[in-house]
Amino acid sequence: MKLIFEAPINSLSFGNVAINLLREMWRKNIDVGFFPIGNIDVAAHNLEPEFANWLQTAVNNRFAFLDSEVPSVKLWHLNGSDNRKTEKQYLITFYEASEPTFVEKKLAKLQTKTFFCSDYATNQFVNAGCDNSVPFKLGFDENFRITGKKYLPERIHFGLMGKFEKRKHTAKIIKTWLEKYGNNPKYLLSCCVTNPFIPQDQMQQIIASTLEGKRYGNINFLPYLQTNSEVNDFLNAIDIDLTGLSSSEGWNLPAFNATCLGKWSIVLHETAHKDWANDSNSIIVKSSGTIPIYDGIFFKENDMFNQGIVFDWSKESVFEAFEKAEQKVGVINEEGIKLSKELTYEKTLSQIITQIN
Repeated sequence: MKLIFEAPINSLSFGNVAINLLREMWRKNIDVGFFPIGNIDVAAHNLEPEFANWLQTAVNNRFAFLDSEVPSVKLWHLNGSDNRKTEKQYLITFYEASEPTFVEKKLAKLQTKTFFCSDYATNQFVNAGCDNSVPFKLGFDENFRITGKKYLPERIHFGLMGKFEKRKHTAKIIKTWLEKYGNNPKYLLSCCVTNPFIPQDQMQQIIASTLEGKRYGNINFLPYLQTNSEVNDFLNAIDIDLTGLSSSEGWNLPAFNATCLGKWSIVLHETAHKDWANDSNSIIVKSSGTIPIYDGIFFKENDMFNQGIVFDWSKESVFEAFEKAEQKVGVINEEGIKLSKELTYEKTLSQIITQIN
């Protein structure tokens, strides 16, 4: 099979997904011309030498693939998907909002097929008349592994990972945890929530505002983790993941990967979480209603993109989830580990390839 693949390679979620899809293309001997979006940064990823050589060849030879008959697969946002390399373009994208706009619908329909990695997102577009919308599921990144190390055995260690955003309930999660456990030395919360799209001085102000001027000895804020190995250590070090309390997700890689590593994630059972989280492998929190998605920064009201609502949760329901999670500390999440075998990137790529005409 011959195809063009266009995607970013960086330390963000899109870059992680791109590398995993490319690795499976290499394993399946697919003839690929790779067009990188932005500068290539492979430092975050552990590339096998043979795969790295194949990837470089795919970049070097990319212009030879510019033929109208060669299908193009693009991993990118809807915003920017109007640029294409060949006649047939298959878009792989993420969607966290709830009300597809006129522009989003036009862009989704423009693609030969548009792949959304959740049933929730797909349904929003199918119901809006975009019949070329197709669901698929992401896989577990095999670069993540259970280390078996003992990190902080004397403390119950919570972890929160992901860009600081209103949509992710970052501030609300931290404040709720501090109300329950603040300055209790038995508990620790490690936060990896730096948003690389927010200036550093502004990021510090946001964190200070979240702490409301108080000092806590059992919460720490880590710098942005640049590599998968650092993320792997972080996920192995914690006992309980709080990233799953995000109000709306296209997939939620940190919570998913933590679960697959045998950790326990407290998960709001809405949007993409429903595609992989259940009562057997997660600690489920039910939503208490909805709130507008807008934060004035990344999600602006009346914009051409990302309109609608996200899901909320009550403090009481999360307090209850905290207590359930405490009972799980030291117990390996066997159903979560099974999930890592059920959802793989080999299956992810197969779901996409079978849809390409």
